[in-house]
Parts: sequence; C-alpha cells; structure tokens
Amino acid sequence: MIVCMTNHGAVEAGRVVLLRHGETEWALAGKHTGNTDVPLTAHGEQQAVEAGSLLTLLNLRDPAVISSPRERARRTADLAGLEIDRTWDALSEWDYGDYEGITSSEIHETVPHWTVWTHPCPGGESIGDIAVRVELVLSVVLPLLEGRDVVLVGHGHFSRALIAGWTEASITEGKRFALSPAAYSLLGFEHSFRQLIAHNVHPSILSAATDRSIGTDPTGGPR
Repeated sequence: MIVCMTNHGAVEAGRVVLLRHGETEWALAGKHTGNTDVPLTAHGEQQAVEAGSLLTLLNLRDPAVISSPRERARRTADLAGLEIDRTWDALSEWDYGDYEGITSSEIHETVPHWTVWTHPCPGGESIGDIAVRVELVLSVVLPLLEGRDVVLVGHGHFSRALIAGWTEASITEGKRFALSPAAYSLLGFEHSFRQLIAHNVHPSILSAATDRSIGTDPTGGPR
C-alpha cells in the first residue's frame, strides 16, 4: 500500500483497472483492428456484462472511468455498468497503418516474423510513438489515484503497452502480457513500487488455465 499526501491529509493510493473491450468479428478473424470502429459481437456483449460482474468484486472506490472513443470500448463500458467520465483518444488502439484490417499471417507473407512489438507498422505508429502515448496516459492517471480508483477501457495491444509502462519496463515487454477480450488487468502499488497485481482476469479464466492452446500464438495476436 502507498499513501498520497494531499491538503486533506494522507489517503490511500488507488488502483488502475485496464479493461479490454469484448469480442469483435475482426478479432475473431485475427484482423488488426486499430481505428476502424468495429462493433462487438453478441458474444462480446455478453462478455462485457460478465466483466462488469467481475469488476464488482474489486469494490472500486469512486472510480474515474476513462474510455477509448471507439464504439467497441464504449459499449463494453456501458454493458459492464461503468459510467464513462471521459472519452480520450490517447486510449485508442495502436495505429496499425497499412496493416489495418489484415492478419499477422498475411503480413508474414512479405515480412517474416513480424510482430507489432518488434517491427514497424508502415503508415502507423512506432514503438516510440506508443511510448510517448503511454507516458501521457500515466501522467494523467497518476494524480487521479489520490483516494480513488481509475478504470481505463480500451484495447489489447495498447493496454499491454500500458502494463509495461506502469511497471517501468520497456514498452516492447508488452509482448509478455496476453490480454483476452473483456478481460482486465489490475495495477497498483506495493510500498513505493508500481506493480501488476492481477492480469487477464475474465469469466472463463478457470477453463483457460486448463486449455493448452492458450498462449501458443507466436504472432502476439492483433487488436
């Protein structure tokens, strides 16, 4: 636990919840989905409702809810029972540029071994661009944690970059944090250290733990 000193005395620092949007048709097909406004599937909507049930177990304190402007994120927040205080472009998914709407397998036909963590996206954002955006988001979020929690509703790749930034690792280390549709990660503090407290929490987590196919995708996955 860490406390923040304010004009009203010491208060316990809050936590950050990173909630990924629910399933979309493009995600199912493995297509990289950046700025394209793809809606949730019916299953994705159900996932969002179930995510809301999970979030109630966190007993969030006066949460500030900030969402990506994409419809799939805003709809997820709504179905999860979250009242959005602000939509913010800085929480948008990675801009995949020329790779928008295509799969990793298709990219590998011209760029073998490509991943978003190791190679550029022509016409889109670089790792350096993402690092700047991560620092911007954290600079806004950290002051909000004085006695309250923050929920950021967004996307897979950028949320993984935020985890890396929060833990003060290289942004490329986001490759180690798979994040399923409608799953959340919980960020917080131990003493003065920023930590990843829980990761990839979703209603099917128990069955996923016994599914040997989980974590076998070498591409890092889109969206």
